[in-house]
Amino acid sequence: MRLLLVEDDRMIGEGLRAALRLEGFAVDWVRDVAAAQATLASERFDLVLLDLGLPPGGGAAATDPTADGLTVLRAMRARQDNTPVIVLTARDGAGERVKGLDSGADDYIVKPFELDELNARIRAVMRRHSGRGQALLSFGGVTLDPATRQVSLNGQPVVLSARELAVLEALLQRPGALLSRAQLEDRLYGWGEEIESNAVSVYIHQLRRKLGADFIQNVRGVGYYVGAAKTEGT
Repeated sequence: MRLLLVEDDRMIGEGLRAALRLEGFAVDWVRDVAAAQATLASERFDLVLLDLGLPPGGGAAATDPTADGLTVLRAMRARQDNTPVIVLTARDGAGERVKGLDSGADDYIVKPFELDELNARIRAVMRRHSGRGQALLSFGGVTLDPATRQVSLNGQPVVLSARELAVLEALLQRPGALLSRAQLEDRLYGWGEEIESNAVSVYIHQLRRKLGADFIQNVRGVGYYVGAAKTEGT
């Protein structure tokens, strides 16, 4: 899962990015309103973690001294960008929470918070966004519990690395959908992380070895999928 972290505090940003990467997320990080708006206009993310107390930054945002995280959120929703957003902020007043949620936030968490709570909220928001009522992801005898990061094959536990889990989760979230190598790399790596040329192939090979040679299929030159492959419009 690819996340955009929008946080101006360097210590918090570095700590969150490192912790979330250890959980298997690909995390990109920007630190002001202008950078967030430019990034969201040009790239796609599965979820945004948004601080409210942001500096305006450069560009057009610099002319508006009141620009903050709500400016980013409202602009997203105004252009019909429905990417899930969790607000992370020290603004803990009830009025501030109402304002954030009414501006389009999917959830609101007050600093300081535990990483376990943030991870749980990320999972809950993604379940709601995907329309899944159940927490478990299952297909063909393989079950993944995103909450515990546990995987089983026909009821028997299977041990996977964080990046193997990230690839498997991406495939199980959309059975039948062809995911390209680039799409899977986006789920594995954030900015500044070196992408090994054959990383996706290696993780697919490892998953097939652990879950069955036929569990993950591929269309040469197009991508990978589980289940019956779907094409656009079907």
